[in-house]
Amino acid sequence: MNKLNHKGFSLIEVMIGVAVFVLFTVGIYSGIQFVFKVVYQSRLKILETGILNEQVEIIRNLPFENVGIINGSPAGVLTRTVTTTRNGIPFTVTRTIRNIDDPFDGTAGGNPPDTAPADFKMVDIEITCDNCGQRAPLSFTTQVAPKLFEGDPTHGALYIEVFDSEAKPVQGATAHVTATFATSSLDVTDTTDNDGMLRLVDLEPGMNVYNIVVSKSGYTTDQTRVATTELPYPVKTPASVQAQDVTEISFSIDKVSSLQIETINSYCNAVSGANVQVLGTKLMGTEPDTLKVNQTITTNGGVYNLSNLEWDSYGLKPSSYDLIGSIPALPVSLPAGATQPVQLILGANTANSLLINVTDSITGQPLSNATVHITGTGLDQTKTTGVGFMSQTDWSGGDDQELWSEENKYFSDDGKIETGSPEGDVKLRKVGADYVSDGQLESSIFDLGLSVNFINLFWYSLSQPVETGENSARFQVAVSTTSTPESWNYVGPDGTGATYFNFENQVFPESLNNNRYLRYKMFLTTADQDFTPAISDVIFTYITSCTPPGQVYFGNLSETAYTIEVVREGYQTKTETVTASGDMIFNVAMVAN
Repeated sequence: MNKLNHKGFSLIEVMIGVAVFVLFTVGIYSGIQFVFKVVYQSRLKILETGILNEQVEIIRNLPFENVGIINGSPAGVLTRTVTTTRNGIPFTVTRTIRNIDDPFDGTAGGNPPDTAPADFKMVDIEITCDNCGQRAPLSFTTQVAPKLFEGDPTHGALYIEVFDSEAKPVQGATAHVTATFATSSLDVTDTTDNDGMLRLVDLEPGMNVYNIVVSKSGYTTDQTRVATTELPYPVKTPASVQAQDVTEISFSIDKVSSLQIETINSYCNAVSGANVQVLGTKLMGTEPDTLKVNQTITTNGGVYNLSNLEWDSYGLKPSSYDLIGSIPALPVSLPAGATQPVQLILGANTANSLLINVTDSITGQPLSNATVHITGTGLDQTKTTGVGFMSQTDWSGGDDQELWSEENKYFSDDGKIETGSPEGDVKLRKVGADYVSDGQLESSIFDLGLSVNFINLFWYSLSQPVETGENSARFQVAVSTTSTPESWNYVGPDGTGATYFNFENQVFPESLNNNRYLRYKMFLTTADQDFTPAISDVIFTYITSCTPPGQVYFGNLSETAYTIEVVREGYQTKTETVTASGDMIFNVAMVAN
């Protein structure tokens, strides 16, 4: 008679297996958390750079004698620290201002002695986010108003600085300067140098008399404005010049952008003759706030091309219709030099409506398949948000994966790429002490499950080291209706292989629409082999037909309070309360588990 052998696991074997599983799980979780942290820090740096630009412009537009700290040395009108908020995140601004003794005309106590040693002022600005785990502040140092120019001792100087949306100098910008005095007038047109500066010396003094208009072909325009009844408090008033003093004033211009606005209904049919109010956020006056862009357009055949716009965040508000969705979500962030298509899905006008926009709190991208449950007086409804985005945040698993299934793998590279410093990021390979000059990576094939229309391609970090050169990180994409086409044709934003997606061009061409599969190529280059570009996250957004990504709409509401519960797998449940009043857009940012 045969005996059966029954074998099992010992307690020690079970404990060892559990320990190995726990270590593996903790490692994956830690890696994902690290990637999200890198992306978050990149977004913080973008916000801090914007705050820094604002602070520099505020200080450079102050009269020289007012540049200083209250009760400090030098004394002035500024406080040492100030707190400001961007995207709900508080930042602390610390300003340090010192008098500088320039040895050009002698120094205090030197030979020859300088009896007026406060020649100019040094201004240092630091931006920190105290609650964000920031290791070091973002800082900027500049000099303000050097004194004692040669020439007429009763005259002064005017320095005009022009920079773009990334705070880089704009060379070749035209500055038209005019002024009228009791016995004379000034009308000068000149251009900025390689540092974006135009220095006008030996000017007649006058308070708020120098009107300046800065422009460049293909760029936006910035200018000073005289106070009027319609604009009592301009943001940028005419400049002043004082004897033996330097007035510095800054302007910001960049390549013009445009919005291609399309109004459609839920059946994807054009809605012609729709009136849409377009609102920017940049001001040209305060008390009351006067927006640079506040106009109403009417779509012709359901389309309107609004050109010559500044980089800004734009809200679009239709009249006589409810907004039941938008592609992309509102407000639209319009970068410099971009043409951004925007679809507004319109529905029947109701007294009160609510458009709920569900996004990822880290990336800000729309979330699909989120369940939105809204309850209130006479209402209990549940809807699911539309298609959103896909992303890759880790390449450390290596190559040889054709169809994307393992999230940290890709298809191939040219041997000039490394993904381990930090873990999962893509950089150029380092050989000895130098990085190689270029390298490329080809992704696996992403299966979206159905035919889609592609919107944008994003990646982090957008801001690469300046030493690597312009457009050191570029992309091309290829799409198909099948996962095994005869060939993959990689193209850029114009739909051909001659162009590349870069920081200024991130919009997919319409020729790529109605496809199910996508893959991308990443191209990294550096002009200085001591530095390398780095990519930590690649994201592409898309829609299906007329379904707006990450959005749901509730119309015909009462003017009362509603409770909104949003549930999405992998995220913490979010509960909010909102009172419907008119047509509202309500944003819900979901936090990952």
